[in-house]
This record gives sequence, C-alpha cells and structure tokens, in this order.
Amino acid sequence: MFDDKSILITGGSGSLGRALTKRLLHFHRPRRVIVFSRGEKAQGEMRQMFPESQYPQIRFYIGDVRDYARLKLAFTDVDYVVHAAAVKEVPTCEKDIWEAIKTNVGGAENVQRAAIDMGVRRVVALSTDKASSPVTAYGATKLLSDKSFVRGNVYAAGTQTSFVVVRYGNVACSRGSVIPLFLSQRQYGEVTITDEHMTRFWMSMEDAVDAILWALENCLGGEIVVPKMPSFRITDLAEAVAPGCRRKIVGIRLSEKLHEQLWSPEESRQVYDCGAYYVIYPETVDWTLNYGILKAAKQVPEGFSYRSDTNGVWLSSSGIRELLQREGIDV
Repeated sequence: MFDDKSILITGGSGSLGRALTKRLLHFHRPRRVIVFSRGEKAQGEMRQMFPESQYPQIRFYIGDVRDYARLKLAFTDVDYVVHAAAVKEVPTCEKDIWEAIKTNVGGAENVQRAAIDMGVRRVVALSTDKASSPVTAYGATKLLSDKSFVRGNVYAAGTQTSFVVVRYGNVACSRGSVIPLFLSQRQYGEVTITDEHMTRFWMSMEDAVDAILWALENCLGGEIVVPKMPSFRITDLAEAVAPGCRRKIVGIRLSEKLHEQLWSPEESRQVYDCGAYYVIYPETVDWTLNYGILKAAKQVPEGFSYRSDTNGVWLSSSGIRELLQREGIDV
C-alpha cells in the first residue's frame, strides 16, 4: 500500500521516526518519505544516515506541529501521516504544563485540521501507556490527544481522511528509556532503581514500527491499537544490562506508576482481541467488527485491563539480554 505513496512523519527525526524511515526506504517503494520536525541538528544526523544521493525519495522539512499553516503546506500531496511529535519527558511536562498542552493537544488539533483540509488518507497518532488512567500532565495531554483523534473521524465524515491511534509503553532504547541509563551506570558498578517491584512491557523499535504499519493497513478510523507485549521486572532488566552491579534504590519518581496499563477496566467493553493486537473500538462505531481481518476478533472479558504486572507473558534476564543483543546493544 506504500508503493508510489507519500508518507510524512511528524517528529520524524526522533528514534522511532528514524526506524520507520529506514523500514519504508528499505522494504517499500514510496514516492516520498517526509521527515517533519523542529530538530535541525537531528535532521542533519539523519541526512548522513539517509543521503539524498542514495535515497532520492527522502525530504526534510523543518516545522512545528503548533504551526497550522506550516503543517497544511507540508501535507500537500501526502497520502499517510504518522504523528509522532510530542513533548514527552514527564518532568518537563510537569514543569511546563502549558507548553505540553500546546504541542500534545493543540498540535494534535492542527494535524487533524491540516489532514482533512489537504486530503490525507490516513493519520496514525502515537500514544502511550501513560494516557490510560493518567496521573501526570504528560499522560493527561496524551489522553486528550487520543480522544481528539478518535473523535476526529466524526469531523472528517464525508472526506477520505481517517484517524487511528497506536498506544504502547516504553520502547527499548528510545528517548526516556532506562536502558541507556543502566548502560552508562554499569561502568561504575552501581545502577539506580526507583522501586524493586516495578514492571514494564517490553517493546523493541521494530515492534513499534510493525504496529504503526499494521494500523495503517488494517484500521478504518477511530480505533486505538494496542500491541501484545511481554512484561519484565525492572530488577531483571538491571541484571541483563549490568550483571553483578550493585543496586541503589532511589525511590519512585513524582507521579510514576509501578506498573504500565494500556487501558482501564472500564474500557474493556470496547476492547477486542485481534491476534497480535488488541483493538479498542470507539463506542459510537460498530462497522469495524465486520471488516476484513477484524471479523475474527473476540471481545475481552469485561473488567479485563492490560497491565504489565498481571500479564501472562514474561521475560527473564537472559531473555532480555538476548533481545538487547538482537537490537545491536552490547550487553
């Protein structure tokens, strides 16, 4: 579906944008892959990774999702948009809440308006576990963003544009991941852990890209896609990355959750098991259940919440180490 198509990635110079760009250029035949971000330095690094002499399809646009006029211009002749731009550092959002709102909520509105106005076929917006039962400013802004993208399909009625959300937890080695921290601390023989009982979902960068492409190919609009992921204990991650190192317990951070949650028990009535993915359907839409790959979907039990501490699939320290090595990380 990406052959001879134009795909734009907001926040495209980040770690996920780079992985998605690589996948599109190496395994598909797009007409254009547009990296849209405000990171001039990061775009410069990407130009070296993907030189235009070798990848004539790639384009680099400096811009901010807060700027509707710039988005509208950038979306000219674009078929698909992956919206990855966000203010995502939790402490930053707590300190500068209005700035987080302007980008994560106001930017989401601008992306939707520009996509409808310019005839973009589909937008996949990236979410986070922190949007489920949020306790932080970041989580609250992403929840509003999610709801606006789901509702955006109503505003787009009668046009060719549709909006889908992909929601997952921390991606291994992405910005904000604890893995780079452990890697830097192990040379000193001690790693810092907030709470020994903490659990998280495991998701590689390639898994994240898979989820985005699956949503683009299989969803119709209004769905929130949640990939199925294994869980791990933070102590097992520390053992995998820094074996034999001392562990210093520093206490849980402000508003940090002990466990990841991808939807609340109250949302379970709209959640269906679609094989490798769960899909949260909007309350006002039922036609998706009779469409294509989703025909065999089964509703999850009422009250079921997808949490990292009650997950049925777990990674051991050796399993984590194997996955990290597969990602090219020296452990």
